[in-house]
Amino acid sequence: MRVVEEYLRQVEDQPGRQNRPLVTLTYAQSVDGSIARDRGAALALSGPATMKITHRLRAQHDGILVGIGTVLADDPKLTVRLVDGASPQPIILDSRLRTPTNAAVLRNQNRPWIFASPTASQNSQKVLEQSKCHVMRVNVSRNGNLPLSKILQSLNSKGIKRLMVEGGATVIGSFLNSGFVDIVVITIAPLFVGGLKAVESLIESKSSVTSFPKISPLFVEKVDEDILIWGRVRSQKTLS
Repeated sequence: MRVVEEYLRQVEDQPGRQNRPLVTLTYAQSVDGSIARDRGAALALSGPATMKITHRLRAQHDGILVGIGTVLADDPKLTVRLVDGASPQPIILDSRLRTPTNAAVLRNQNRPWIFASPTASQNSQKVLEQSKCHVMRVNVSRNGNLPLSKILQSLNSKGIKRLMVEGGATVIGSFLNSGFVDIVVITIAPLFVGGLKAVESLIESKSSVTSFPKISPLFVEKVDEDILIWGRVRSQKTLS
């Protein structure tokens, strides 16, 4: 499919990154920008053809990252199933270690790596490690969030050179705000949902058109009833 071929061309044309993986941000939204009807409620928006593209993209990555909200709402497997290819390493941002022991992702051959804060429950860590998860604790930033810069450095050191980020809304906004997104692939379903927006807000300093993350060059493709847009994000930054 053209989107995967174009993605690979974009990757090959990427400038060098220091101490972090190449980051591909992917998600599906409605025409009005919603990724769910309500926070914490699952909503399948991708059609069969665009879902297959998502699985092909997963196969091109070493790791796949979601937030705990996505785990609790969608219970995703985060594997490659609809095409041939190896499944990426699942990674969960879960500051309070709320990942359920019956989560589908814990049944993968590759058990998830979970990033948590230093204050998360030691008992929860013990239980998750009994399920062969790997829990890594990182100091939270001033706003109380897990620091993406340290997490990306850690993933890079563990051999994750291409990272696919699938959301949800908090994770999508955090990565766009951080400037660590290299490529974005968005599925737009022909629906009006009026629900939770994929990007609820960007940092206040982004107040002019030139300061917002921009997709350039931009590619658009119709896939059955869905529209795919993708391209390079012009707000990337490296790690010091």
